[in-house]
Amino acid sequence: MTGTTPQAAARTASLGAVLVVVYTAMISSADAITKLIAGGYSAPQLYCLSGLIVMGLSVLADRHPSQQRGLITRSPGAMAIRSGATVLAAISFFYAFRLLPFAEVFLFIGLMPILAGAMSGVILREHVRPAVWIALATGFGGVLCLFPNGFGAVSTGHIWAFSAALFGTLSMVMARHIGKRETNSLAQVFYPNMAIFATMAVALPFVWQPMPLADLVWVAGYAMCLFTARWLLVVALRLLPAYAVTPLMNLQFVWMVGLGALFFGEFPSANTYLGVAIVMGTGLFPVWDQFTPENQRKPLLVGFPFGRGFRTDP
Repeated sequence: MTGTTPQAAARTASLGAVLVVVYTAMISSADAITKLIAGGYSAPQLYCLSGLIVMGLSVLADRHPSQQRGLITRSPGAMAIRSGATVLAAISFFYAFRLLPFAEVFLFIGLMPILAGAMSGVILREHVRPAVWIALATGFGGVLCLFPNGFGAVSTGHIWAFSAALFGTLSMVMARHIGKRETNSLAQVFYPNMAIFATMAVALPFVWQPMPLADLVWVAGYAMCLFTARWLLVVALRLLPAYAVTPLMNLQFVWMVGLGALFFGEFPSANTYLGVAIVMGTGLFPVWDQFTPENQRKPLLVGFPFGRGFRTDP
């Protein structure tokens, strides 16, 4: 946000934050449908159909007079990485939701700010201040609350959840990388879903099961929620750094606990609530940091070469 006034930077951050809040409602609804469908169908069946629907919605949205920019990208290499990461994240989330309670998957989503901070430094050269690193790293302790008896309790579902967080974060960071070079947000929705459709279509003939109309409606609802969520997220990632966007996603826990209790009869344990409190509390610092004018940010640790703020230049 270098070169803008503090007021303009605050307005930009506020808009980005509002978009992320709406995103959390949409993506949590999509996740609930994923968990519902995952019990009776394979991943290719859900993602092939939904990917095709989202591709169609992207083409239709691009025909709107205010949006007509085509679906061409000027960053094909970065888009390919984002698309591949999106496919791997989708598969990982599918099996994580199948094997774990809603709230436990959230704790791994809470790791995404830490992963985003690390990836942003390498990929985007957005250097995170030491104070932010400390806050983000502390959040990792919240995940450890899932395993009060040691790492022997780690299951396949937890591995899938970590994989989902890892590839989901890479997809988000690449979205910001692309967004700093072009403003065609629909292309960032279209191509990852085209990749999902193409990869899942290969496996679909081997796993297809007939679907009643009610389940097809659920898949269509999933696609609508996903399309809206991903479009909003791409725009938000143009306005805020990835490591500031991801802590705002902690609001998903509220939605996920409510949906888990309402539709799946899941109630988090005390350890899960403790972990979430740690993750959410430490994750708020990067958001607050974005509302602090850069000339008022003071390095917490003297001697770190990147302790005077972060750069957003490409």
